[in-house]
Amino acid sequence: MTILNENDSLLFVIDVQDKLLNAAFNKEVLKNKAEIMVKAANILNIPIIVTEQYPKGLGETIPEIKNVYSEKFFPYEKSSFSALDEESIFDALKNYDRHQIVVLGIETHICINQTVNTLIELGYDVSIICDACGSRSSFEHNAGVDRMREDGAHILTTEIALFEWLKTSKHPHFKEIQALIK
Repeated sequence: MTILNENDSLLFVIDVQDKLLNAAFNKEVLKNKAEIMVKAANILNIPIIVTEQYPKGLGETIPEIKNVYSEKFFPYEKSSFSALDEESIFDALKNYDRHQIVVLGIETHICINQTVNTLIELGYDVSIICDACGSRSSFEHNAGVDRMREDGAHILTTEIALFEWLKTSKHPHFKEIQALIK
């Protein structure tokens, strides 16, 4: 088991888009936890890659995530279920030179699962933020989480990830991160 390290982590936000979110069984929790993770990564200067699956049909990334970036927001459009089958996304990941990939998004059993599988095959240390992932049904979500666990992914919650990144209450951003979950 590997504890997350803020200096070696990258946050992968997969397809947290209007239509996909509205169909998720856990949409309110997912939206809240995804926003917290993006804000925390931004505070801690952890790189973030955001993808959008066919945005013309499924809508854009939700405003709660886009607004963290303001004018710096740049989502990668994709049509493949594994985000890494898209050359631009694969290249972006390689350019960051991070080894711990923290993943959240929609749908757990499809795009998250296939992206995580590819990341593991490439040798990355992958963690799933299970309370910031969702599917249309809890059954599919749970099956996806089980599959990724079997494949070697670490299954974490938002709070586990945040406090692993911080390591100590003496971290310079502790109060700022703690405020996100109060």
